[in-house]
Amino acid sequence: MPEPCKIGLKRRGVCVVIPTYNNAGTVVDIVRRAQTFCEDVFVVLDGCTDNTRDLLEKLEEQPHLMVLPRNGGKGNALRVGFQQALKEGFSYAITLDADGQHFPEDIPLFLEASRRHPDALIVGRRMGLKTAERSAGSRFANAFSNLWFFLQTWIPLEDTQTGYRLYPLKRLHGLNLLTSRYEAELELLVFSAWGGTPLVSQDVQVYYPPREERVSHFRPGADFARISLLNCLLCLLALVYGLPRTILRVFFRALKTYLLLLSYVLLMLLVVTPAAFLYLKCGKASERKKEKLHSAICRIARGGLSLFGWLGNPLSKSGNDAEDFSRPAVILCNHLSHLDLLPMLALTPKLVILTTDWVWHNPLYGFIIREADYLPASAGLDAILPRLEKLVEKGYSIAVYPEGTRSQTKEIGRFHKGAFYLAENLHLDLLPLVLYGTGDALPKHGRLLKRWPLLLDIGARISAQQRRLFGEELKAQASALRKEYRVRYTTLADEMDRSL
Repeated sequence: MPEPCKIGLKRRGVCVVIPTYNNAGTVVDIVRRAQTFCEDVFVVLDGCTDNTRDLLEKLEEQPHLMVLPRNGGKGNALRVGFQQALKEGFSYAITLDADGQHFPEDIPLFLEASRRHPDALIVGRRMGLKTAERSAGSRFANAFSNLWFFLQTWIPLEDTQTGYRLYPLKRLHGLNLLTSRYEAELELLVFSAWGGTPLVSQDVQVYYPPREERVSHFRPGADFARISLLNCLLCLLALVYGLPRTILRVFFRALKTYLLLLSYVLLMLLVVTPAAFLYLKCGKASERKKEKLHSAICRIARGGLSLFGWLGNPLSKSGNDAEDFSRPAVILCNHLSHLDLLPMLALTPKLVILTTDWVWHNPLYGFIIREADYLPASAGLDAILPRLEKLVEKGYSIAVYPEGTRSQTKEIGRFHKGAFYLAENLHLDLLPLVLYGTGDALPKHGRLLKRWPLLLDIGARISAQQRRLFGEELKAQASALRKEYRVRYTTLADEMDRSL
């Protein structure tokens, strides 16, 4: 796992930031273990007066050392580390403490969580907190912090005091407003929540050494007083700034989504479907009319994508520029969202899609779907194969979602054999497409649109001879191609997420 994790973190632009103040007994081991999973480790020596620097400089693999002349507090050390990481082109930073409480072996968990939630601040949720041997003050401080955070953001988090987190550096809010000490980590959560950055919890391990071995720079009286004063100020800001901003952001996002949905429904119900009905039913049916219908569908899809671009969700293409869809193929695409149809339909007029029953019978556009020969997969491939053969003879490609259903986690699900069966029986190439971004713009079970770039990566055609290199059985071919899709999608998503 370490090597794939290193590659993934490098590709996504993720570094590790470790602030330390006189943790010579533990920091070297933490850095060495972190370097097992991440090549880019920044250590901020926050005015250390022990031999921490000497020990770190003796490591075979040198971390990036930032030496501060005086102890300015954890908040100041994090700010310095984040600013340096941004300066060197990193998009994310994983922070963990130098006292040995956190396990660097959990770094891969943050990588996977970031892939699922690329715009989120991932907050480590320490497992076993309730049963660990902790002081009453520590237990109270965590509960106290959780309560304050909820009052300031109306977001429940179980562990707001953990220092084990992944920060999306380009989406951090209030970095220059941070106070210098422990409370800065709570401020980062609050400012991020007010700024619209999602907060996602991730279970992590935690180690509490025996009391006599613990190194703590927390001063209960002074620090509690300062934190309480800060939280009172944040609650006041929440009333006049944070919560109103959150409400307005959600309102305008919902307004944009529902205006777009209403426009779509009215357009289909009052214009597109009636116009298609009149055009197809008046006069004699002909192949020419079918071709014009497909051309109209393609133009409408391209218009829809232009609208999404105007709303902040532009589509770009990459990969096989030579593909012009002039030769029929079975087109495969991963399935992330309701939005997936738009980029697929915009590719070429010479396209039919195997649909679900609810699409086939949809009152808004079901008539158009049926007239365009988009066939229901539930009828059975053997039953619709003769009709597909005739469409292929006319130059149409067949689009299939091999997963069969939208992915909730954005991972590539199991591929069914149907697409491979069609390619084999219709003597067609497979044409793989990898789609990125629709699952973030409108995820499965999502209700509101999000601004997110879309990318369609067009692969090289796979002939029958090439498919057999995967195996003679259709199941083996489906499994092998799914593995290739997973690698390509992960690589594509890592590169795109880094640029956000």
